[in-house]
Amino acid sequence: MNWITTTESLAALCDRFAKEPFIAVDTEFMRETTYWSKLCLIQIAGAKEVALIDSLADDIDLTPFFELMVNRDVIKVFHAARQDIEIIWHRARVMPAPVVDTQIAAMVLGFGDQIAYDQLAQRLVGAKIDKSHRFTDWARRPLSDAQRDYAAADVVHLHALYPKIMEHLDKRARADWVSSEMAVLTAPGTYDLDPDRAWVRLKARPKSPKELAVLMALAAWREREAQMRDVPRGRVIKDELLLDLAARMPRNEGAMQQIRGMPQGFERSRSATDMIKIIDEVISQPPETWPPLPAAKAPVQAAQPLVDLLKVLLKKTSEESGVAAKVIATVDDLEALANDDMAPVLALEGWRRDLFGERALKLKRGELALAVERNRVIVIERNTAKI
Repeated sequence: MNWITTTESLAALCDRFAKEPFIAVDTEFMRETTYWSKLCLIQIAGAKEVALIDSLADDIDLTPFFELMVNRDVIKVFHAARQDIEIIWHRARVMPAPVVDTQIAAMVLGFGDQIAYDQLAQRLVGAKIDKSHRFTDWARRPLSDAQRDYAAADVVHLHALYPKIMEHLDKRARADWVSSEMAVLTAPGTYDLDPDRAWVRLKARPKSPKELAVLMALAAWREREAQMRDVPRGRVIKDELLLDLAARMPRNEGAMQQIRGMPQGFERSRSATDMIKIIDEVISQPPETWPPLPAAKAPVQAAQPLVDLLKVLLKKTSEESGVAAKVIATVDDLEALANDDMAPVLALEGWRRDLFGERALKLKRGELALAVERNRVIVIERNTAKI
């Protein structure tokens, strides 16, 4: 195991790994007290070498690592890659490629929804992974030998696991399915943290365009403030207080102080002054400039029996194909599909449409039926059998 603490040793390491057809990659990070994830350690494994890169070392520039991440001659293998890729993207504005996420591949192969790495490694390569150090503070130095061994084991077994995954994908002709999922995983928009869209994650239900306008402005301000100060959003102001501020729209310190749960003295802070100013600015704008309320979600009540049938068909399709139901379609997809044959959902695109979408549309048209035979659900083509 190589412990890399200098740019020179990192560059030499990445030169060696650049000659590999694929490498296994993992990261360890901390995020409890920051907005941006703090990259603490990078693990890489090749066919004959494993290395731990101390990203917190004083004398290290990670540029060679980022260059390796965009080397298209080397496949980067991750497990549950989203947070790893997010860190790389926001740290260096480079997108790893090509990438294979073994968790997504495992879901396509029917190993279950979001299967844990240790479970997948046990099933495919017989590895028993010690998880006793999973709560390690990776920002502390020095790391013990046991902590280093734990970190290295993740990528060692991942490297061994990748050919097994690819063998299963090739046998079932599903490698292209995973490739389409990787295109989404490695799209920069997947990691978009646009402050002007911050209000969406609050899942609020504003009662008027004015309230929505205030909420959007306050949420955008909080997002920028959290990014600038590199603190969690809740350290700036908690979600529930932000929603109350948007609903009650205080115009002065006294009115803000009356909001339940407001920290003592907060109304005299710079943040409070900024938010009062934002509220004033929004309210003073002409009403026609306020955004319209989002269209209400199409009522599902009338189509609920159909949604229930689609859930059964989805479960049946998942069992037949060995693909995790969650990967094929979500409940929201089914509800949208029940109301609209042209719904813009993934279940009606690509391999998902071939696997499930077309069957779902046939079920809606009465061309498919579901029945029970010997305590098992069966799918019947109505043009070849009577129901």
